[in-house]
Amino acid sequence: MTCFCFCSRRNRDSLTAHTAAAEAAAIEEISKIPNVRLYSYEELRKATENFRFENKLGQGGFGSVYKGRLRNGTLAAIKVLSMDSSQGTREFLAEINVITVINHDNLVKLHGYCVEGQHRILVYPYLENGSLDKMLFGRGRGNIQFNWQTRCKICIGIAQGLTFLHEEVQPHVVHRDIKASNILLDKDLTAKISDFGLARLLPSHMTHVSTCIAGTEGYLAPEYAIRGQATRRTDIYSFGVLLLEIVCGRYNINKRLPAEEPYLLEMVWKHHETGQLLELVDISLHGDFEAEEACRYLKVGLLCTQDMPNLRPSMSTVVKMLTGDIDITDQTISKPGMLSEFMLRKDVLGKKAEPNSKLTSTTEDLGKQSESTSSSGFMDTSYGTITFNSIFDRSN
Repeated sequence: MTCFCFCSRRNRDSLTAHTAAAEAAAIEEISKIPNVRLYSYEELRKATENFRFENKLGQGGFGSVYKGRLRNGTLAAIKVLSMDSSQGTREFLAEINVITVINHDNLVKLHGYCVEGQHRILVYPYLENGSLDKMLFGRGRGNIQFNWQTRCKICIGIAQGLTFLHEEVQPHVVHRDIKASNILLDKDLTAKISDFGLARLLPSHMTHVSTCIAGTEGYLAPEYAIRGQATRRTDIYSFGVLLLEIVCGRYNINKRLPAEEPYLLEMVWKHHETGQLLELVDISLHGDFEAEEACRYLKVGLLCTQDMPNLRPSMSTVVKMLTGDIDITDQTISKPGMLSEFMLRKDVLGKKAEPNSKLTSTTEDLGKQSESTSSSGFMDTSYGTITFNSIFDRSN
C-alpha cells in the first residue's frame, strides 16, 4: 500500500511538472507574438466587475464571453475559457496565432490575452450588435431594420472573409466552425467571423487536415463528420447552410416542426426541385425582397452544400455568384449532403463497426436563443471523435 501511494504521488508530481512546463512554453510562445497585449487577470476581473452575470454576453463550447470596460475606457468582449473546457493550450495558441496573422474587415481582431495560472482569456473589441444568431433568430434586433439589403451585405461579407482565409492568407486557414453564433455584427452591421479556437492552418501542399471531429450539428459537412478530414470544402458546406438560414430566417434544424420538415437543407432542396424556392424566404420580410436575388442566394447555398466536395465552388467564386458577377441560372446543382441521410449512415456504420467503433461527444449550452415569429428551434454544439471501420468515398 505504501508503494502504491508513493508511485501515485510520484506520477501526480510528474504530471504537475509536465503541465507547468507546457504552460511555461505556451506563455513564452505567445509572448513572441507582436502587436498583442498581455493583460493581467486582475485587470480583466475589474473590467468585467468580477465577471458579473449581468455582463455576460453569451456562452459557447469553450467558455463564456463578458462585456468589459478596460482601463482606458474601451469596451471589450472578454472570452474566458472554461477550466474544464476541451480547449486546452493547443487550441488557445491556435486561436491567438490565427487571429494575429490575419487582418480583414470581415474578421474579428484580437486586442490581447491573459495567461495566468489556470486562466486563459482572450480580449476582443466589443461589437454593438452582438452575434448573427441573436439578430436572426432571437429578439436581438431592437429597432434595427434587418431587411433584405442588410442580409445580402452580411452574406457577402462572410463570403469575403472566408475567401481571405481560404485563398489569400498563407498558409490557408480552415475555420471548422462557421455558424450564425460565430458571426458578429458591428455598429454598421458589418459581418465579422469570430471564434478561431477550432481553426487549423492548411499549408499549400496539403489537401486536408485530419482532426478529431468538432463543430456544430447541422453545419458539419457529411464527409468531415464521417472521416474527420477538414478541408476548405467543409467550411464552404457550413457557409452554404448559414446562407440558407439567413435567407429563410430559420435554424437549419428545427425539431419542433413536423417530422418531414425539421431540416432546412432538405426543405430547400425539395422546393428547388419543384421550382418553389420563393416560398421559403423569411416571412418576416413581408415580401420586401428581390425575388431573383433571393432565388440566386438559395441556389448558391445548394451549390455550396452539394454532396461531392469537389463540386462545391470556391469562396471567391461564391462571392461572384452572390454579387451577380457569375450567372448561375443554368448551372446544374446536384443533390446536397443531407443531414438525415448522414445520421442514417452513421447509425448503420456504427452498428457495423461495433465493438471497435467509438462515438464520444459533449454538448454545452450555447446560451438562451429566443424565438421569433418566423423561426425557432434548437442547436447543439458537439465536439467528439467518430471512428468507423468503413467510410463512404468522397474525394476532396
